Amino acid sequence: MAGYRYWLLLMAALLTAGCATTPTGEAPDTVALPQVGSFSKQAPGAELSQGWQPWILSPFKRPTAYHLVSREGKTVVRAEARSSASGLMHPLALNSGAYPVLQWRWKVDELIAKADNSQKHLEDAPARLVVSFDGDMEKLTPQDRMLFDNVRILTGQQMPYATLMYIWGNRAPRETVIPNKHTSRVRMIVVESGRDKLGRWQDVTRNVVEDYRRAFGEEPGRISAVGLMTDTDNTGGNVHAYYGDILFRKAAQATSAAVAD
Repeated sequence: MAGYRYWLLLMAALLTAGCATTPTGEAPDTVALPQVGSFSKQAPGAELSQGWQPWILSPFKRPTAYHLVSREGKTVVRAEARSSASGLMHPLALNSGAYPVLQWRWKVDELIAKADNSQKHLEDAPARLVVSFDGDMEKLTPQDRMLFDNVRILTGQQMPYATLMYIWGNRAPRETVIPNKHTSRVRMIVVESGRDKLGRWQDVTRNVVEDYRRAFGEEPGRISAVGLMTDTDNTGGNVHAYYGDILFRKAAQATSAAVAD
């Protein structure tokens, strides 16, 4: 029973980050768009600010280290995981239909040799970009409802209705959708895979509405948080990654930006 309770607490920490500070009712956008707590506007070595919060998965796990550093003349976040798991989270109250396009930059220098996101005991990733969504809790399956209820009883927090995780994987082909082994309300999408692009900055653009439809088979609700995470707690490895600015845009804005680039 102790092991089961520990697992529930861990799942709650993973899936509820940001929810305690994000209202469940209607609210105006809480972040200046299109930038989400821009890293590049902060000084290397400074404390992370502008809405970013530590995302602690469990008091029993070693946290991943996140620091603002300078790379190629820009301030970015360096994540270093040593048998660790934690992240950074930015609470939002964002209309996904109005701002469906998510853009970010990241760089991974090395993969996690043993990682396999289809196996719960090897489910680590050198880089993740995480988006959580509000939704109609009445649509939960009985199994998910039981999990949500247990988490709420144990932690006093409500899990987000749905979570998308964009990951850099080892072997799974790009665009693979990987279900979570514990709940149907989490889906991972492989946006980069393998070693071909290691050591180089990658610019990623995703339409979260389209991805949500493909992953969950329904329309998304409001975006309640965005986060990032580098984790090696399951495999015990050491890895580091870099994250640049994260932006939400209107579809027309994203198209114009791509043309300008």
